[in-house]
Amino acid sequence: MNRPATVYVTYIASTLEKVWHALKDAEFTRQYWFGGSIISDWRVGSSVQFTAKDGAIGWQGEVLAADEPHILSYTFHMQISEDHKAESPSRVTFELEDVQGVVKLTLTHDQLEAGSKTFETTHYGWAAIISSLKSVLETGRPLPFARFGFAPSQREGTA
Repeated sequence: MNRPATVYVTYIASTLEKVWHALKDAEFTRQYWFGGSIISDWRVGSSVQFTAKDGAIGWQGEVLAADEPHILSYTFHMQISEDHKAESPSRVTFELEDVQGVVKLTLTHDQLEAGSKTFETTHYGWAAIISSLKSVLETGRPLPFARFGFAPSQREGTA
């Protein structure tokens, strides 16, 4: 059975250094992760976790690679429900490349289990998060999303 993965590519009118900082700085991540922050010292083997603005831990993992300013990778283990906690950790990798004066950011979320609740939860959320990151870096303002993603069952009603 094929294992699911998310690959998201965008181009950001910024520098490698600014995008790298935006991915790693806890204060900066609050701007585009909807008030939550990603906390780590970013050394290989160190812990990394997302803490929501209410203090709940949304996911946690371990830093796998931090090759400034090109590769940032960590394991990703969601903590939002018992079903998510029961799954094996997956992997998130950000690749940054200068392309004609703009940054090409490629996000790959892989090593997910077939039928993964984590994939179901994050697949739509990554686009919202990366789009908000792009907006903050280019305009100084995050996108006005009230939540992470827009899964098909969430499209009806409030956004």
